[in-house]
Order: sequence, then structure tokens, then C-alpha cells
Amino acid sequence: MPNTTQGVVRPHRSGAAAAYPGAAGHAGDQQWGSLFVGGLLGILGFRLLALHFNATDLFFDEAQYWSWSLEPARGYYSKPPLVAWAIRLATDSCGVSEFCVRLPSPIVHTATSVAIFALSRWLYDLKTAALAGLAFATLPGVSLSAGIISTDVPLLLAWAVALVALVALFDTKAWWPSLLLGLALGLGLNAKYAMAWFLLCLGVYLLATPERRGILKDPRLWLALLIGALLIAPNLAWNAGHSFATFAHTADNAKWHGSLLNPLKAIEFFGSQFGVFGPIMFAGLLVVTWRAYRSGLTASDRLLLAFSLPVLVVITGQAFVSRAHANWAAVSYVAATVLVTATLVREASWGWLRTSFAIHLVFLLALALGTTLAGRVAVPFGSDPFARTLGWREIADATRAELGRARAEGRPFSSVLTDDRSITAELLYYMRDDPTRVVTWFPGGRPKDHYELTRPFSPVVAGSVLFVTLGRDSEAVTRAFATVTDLGSRNLPAGKTTRRRVAFYVLSGYVGK
Repeated sequence: MPNTTQGVVRPHRSGAAAAYPGAAGHAGDQQWGSLFVGGLLGILGFRLLALHFNATDLFFDEAQYWSWSLEPARGYYSKPPLVAWAIRLATDSCGVSEFCVRLPSPIVHTATSVAIFALSRWLYDLKTAALAGLAFATLPGVSLSAGIISTDVPLLLAWAVALVALVALFDTKAWWPSLLLGLALGLGLNAKYAMAWFLLCLGVYLLATPERRGILKDPRLWLALLIGALLIAPNLAWNAGHSFATFAHTADNAKWHGSLLNPLKAIEFFGSQFGVFGPIMFAGLLVVTWRAYRSGLTASDRLLLAFSLPVLVVITGQAFVSRAHANWAAVSYVAATVLVTATLVREASWGWLRTSFAIHLVFLLALALGTTLAGRVAVPFGSDPFARTLGWREIADATRAELGRARAEGRPFSSVLTDDRSITAELLYYMRDDPTRVVTWFPGGRPKDHYELTRPFSPVVAGSVLFVTLGRDSEAVTRAFATVTDLGSRNLPAGKTTRRRVAFYVLSGYVGK
């Protein structure tokens, strides 16, 4: 371990080799570097191949992000704009297939692994850096995320880059870390507001490390914060002009109403982290945390724990009082990957490390096989795990058939009406070549999703509409029209063993809600 008792790290400059056993001049360095580059490129190539053969439809969140990308803006109802910008960049250069919509994910995760390599190289040595970078690339949560497009993808890259910049800010007098940190903070906030946890973690670290509090007087830190604030300012301005829709959605997601004692939800969230981070990696993080409580940590380890544990604790608390999705603490695992890997390497726990890699690689292969065969083979022992990402194309085909039939009979519909965000997003994507406008039912009050905000049904439009619904509460819509013609419902396949019920109505003569 480097001598870090008075700081986080020693920079890789003159005299650094003495502070970093194995950090420079070792014959094995070239092999570790080659292992990292070759392994990372191999994983990326495999993921691109798996993405090409992925048989799942876009999940409705993915379809929604794609629809956002059609109209680049400073903000959207539920999330900041970076994910939509990334999709637009990909689809403009690649096309609008599911492969192209999801293409940024494996590429950006690869870049995040490179940033983690850089962070580990600065804090420890090349061996740890190579293994930590590959460990992150193979985490179960990352393997799952690399096959979809989500806001977590650019968020994790921004978090990793911000950590690299912060460490450099502590250990150099240069100004470039300030610029890099500000850019990472700003882009991270434009990916997902969870980037704000970075400041919480920094505060925890400074509380635990008094000798580092001098950074609060460093103008470079305040320049970085200013840059981050300037980069998120356009999104904040968009929110101010739209009744702070994203903030309202975030508050709705927290669900701080009803019973605020949900220990089973906290246990469920905590248990899910063994799957997101991997069973050995998460167990290792718990062991490191216990050791920190009992005997303290080195400065580098303390920094990484400060940027891992606080978010996990807060989100577990959120789950206890309400609920929390498994990915809500995803940013914790950037630093945690480096911390646990460094601990296993330092203690020569090669058996645990190899087993962890083996588990993660088996999951990666199984996931690739599963998405390739999704909807093509029956899944034994229960429902299809991919059902939520299957069958949407069939719904769009059935809707398109109804539209075509009406046109052939000389009574074209003025629009397609939906009453659910999921089906709205899916129809927008899978009926993107149909000229009929897709609108959503807005019952009034504050909009509850992006489509209620941007494409609500307007009774001013003349003619009949085709109402497509998953049938949860269709009467709330149909009773607002004088004439309702039931075209029947269909049980459409969502995989080999799962069906999804979809109902179709012709509505005309709007009489009010």
C-alpha cells in the first residue's frame, strides 16, 4: 500500500515509485495493462454482438427516452436531458433500431471502466487498476444495464470521472482537475439528479478526514462547483418554466405518504444489492465497512468508502420509509468496486476474486443467451423474465391494422388515444412510420408523466379516435364520449408463456370529463 497517512495518494511523478510498491518499473506492468485493454475490448465486442442479436423490444422507459430524443430540449418531465441527447446522437449516425437506441450503453460503460482504471491506478497500482476496471465491466448490474439505455449509464461515467478529478484536485496544484470535476458534475446532473449525492459523499469524507478540509478554501473546488451549476442551469430554467415537473416527479417517486415503516422493503432493497454488485463484491464491501468501524482505514480506502457507503445507507433508509428500486444506489459501486478489489488484491484473496469474476461472467453469458432467445423459447418453472420487454411490437401491429382498416373504409381516425405512459411510449416507437398522431388521456390537475405534459388529448380535434388501452380503467375515458364502439380485446403474446390483454374502442362525440 502507498503511504497515504497525510493525504489520499501520491501523484505519479518523481519519487512516486517509492510510494507505490509495484506502481512503476515492474516487469509485470505491461501484462496487467494488456490484460485490461484486451479484456475490456473483448467484453465490449461481446456486448455489441449480444446487442445485435437481442430479441427484446424496447422497455417502455427506453421507448420514452427515444421519443424525447425526437425533440431535443433542456429537460423532460421525469429526467434531465442527457440520455435523450445520447440517443439522438446514436440514432442520427446509426438508425432507429433497438440496437442503435441502446448502442450508447455498452460504449459508455466501457468508458466508465477506463475511468475506474485511472482512479485505481492513481490510488493503488497497475495490477489493482486492471482488475478493478475489469471487475466493474463485469458487475451484474453493469451487464444488465449495458443491454438497455437508461439514465444510470451516463451518470456512472460522470461519477467515475468526478472521482478521478477530485483525487487529482487533492494531490496536485494544477487547474485541470477543477475543470474536469466541474464538467463531470454538470454532465452527471444532466444525466440524473442522483449526481448530487457526490456532494453528500464529499461532505462525509471531509468530516472523516480533517486534514483534507483545506480544500474548502481552494478556489479550484469552487470553480468546479460553479461550472457544474452553470451546466445544470438550463435544465433548472426548463423546470422553472414547467412547474418544476422533474422535481415533482422525483418527490412522487419517493412516495413519502401512508405508512412510513416498511422494514420488508428495506430488507428487499438490501438483499437486491447482492445481485446488483455481485454476492462476493457486496459481501466484501460489508466486511470492509465492519473493519473500518473496528480499526479504521488507510486514507485511500477511507476516500472510497466515503463515496460508497453514504448513498447505500440513505437509499436503504428510503426503502425503509417507503420503497427503493435496486439501481437507486448504483453510484455507490464505482468507488466500491475499486475499494473491494484493492482489498482482495492486497490480501492476496485470489480465490475470492476469481470466484467473483466467474460468477459475473456466467451471469453475463446467461443474460446474453436469454435476450437472444427471448420470446422464442418457453421458459420453464414460471413466467418469462423478459415479458415486460416483449409483445409491444405486436400491440403496435394490431393498432396499425385497425388504423388501416378504418382508412380503407373511408373513416380514418384523427388520432390514437392511450391512457398509460407505457403504451404511449411503445406506440410512439413501434408506430413511428404511421402518420396518425398518438395522444394520451389527461384527467386534469398536475401532469403525471411526460405525455400528459406534452401531448394531451384535445377535444378540439374533430372526428373519431382509436382508443388503445391495457384495460386497467377504461371507463374513466370512455364515459367522456357520447359514442363508444367496442372493437374487442386481444390477448397478445408477450413471450411464449405470457399474454397481455389490449382493448380497442372507437370514441367520438366528446362530452367532457
